[in-house]
Parts: sequence; structure tokens; C-alpha cells
Amino acid sequence: MLMGVRADGTEELIAMADGYRESAESWADLLRDCARRGTRAPVLAVGVGALGFWKVLAEVFPEARHQKCWVHKTANVVNALPKSAQPGARKVLQDIYNAEDREHALKAVTVFEHACGAK
Repeated sequence: MLMGVRADGTEELIAMADGYRESAESWADLLRDCARRGTRAPVLAVGVGALGFWKVLAEVFPEARHQKCWVHKTANVVNALPKSAQPGARKVLQDIYNAEDREHALKAVTVFEHACGAK
């Protein structure tokens, strides 16, 4: 399944097809069909795993920027920490995600490194 989010935050189903989620062939069929139907390249593609998706996205829509899903990335980082450090780490990771600009995000990254780096 391929979902889109418009600039105003409206979500929209773009395409759905049977396939194996890690399969480059399945993703190629879906993305090429979207391109044939006139779908423009996404400004930003966000996903989890699905290695076939990332490979084919670069072929079909090379101008699209890639980003791993922040929710899943955060869960992976937090799960690698001791239980006692997890609530504080979640808060600082949210500060990074919600930063108003790159400068503030980098400051929050430094806070995270000092708070959780050794853990």
C-alpha cells in the first residue's frame, strides 16, 4: 500500500496491490504503475525496512528524498537503552523530532548524546 500526505496534512491512498513487502519486483510494479498513471515524484518518501521499495524508488522517482520512519527509528533506539533511561530518551528524541529548525534539532541531538550516549 502506498499512502500520500498533501502539504495541508490530508492523507490519501495512492495505490494498493498484492505483493511481498520486501520484494523489489512487487514495489517496481506498483511504483511504475503510479508513474504511468501520472503520479509525480514524492518530495519525501518515508518508510520502514522494505529494501525493495527503496531500491525501486530510486529508479522510478530518483528525485525523491528518502527518510526512515521516525516512529520506528525512535522505538529501535529506545529499546536499545536500559528501561530506566527510556522515558528520558523518548522525551529528548521528541525534542529532536519537533525542533523548529536544524539548529534546534542539533542542540537536542547534543542533549541526547550527553544524556544517553554512554548507555
